[in-house]
Amino acid sequence: MTVHIGPYTFDRVRYDHDADVLYLAQGDPARAVDFDETPEGHAVSFDENGDLVGLTLIDIRRLLDEAQGELRLELPAKASPADLKLALA
Repeated sequence: MTVHIGPYTFDRVRYDHDADVLYLAQGDPARAVDFDETPEGHAVSFDENGDLVGLTLIDIRRLLDEAQGELRLELPAKASPADLKLALA
């Protein structure tokens, strides 16, 4: 099973029914070296390049029950220092 959220495709999907938590990962979640939180309180993880590795959605069943047509998530953006330096040139 895969789950698509925006430009991301998560190929590892696991739902913990008791905790109502949905774990999503792109590839091996062990690649994660940096962690953050969305404004909604969900956990996100990134690899050493700042690319999104995983997303942990809390209270997902409740959120889906309350969603009216779509569930909006605000994912934190990671900026590459090298890319930003190029913009200064």
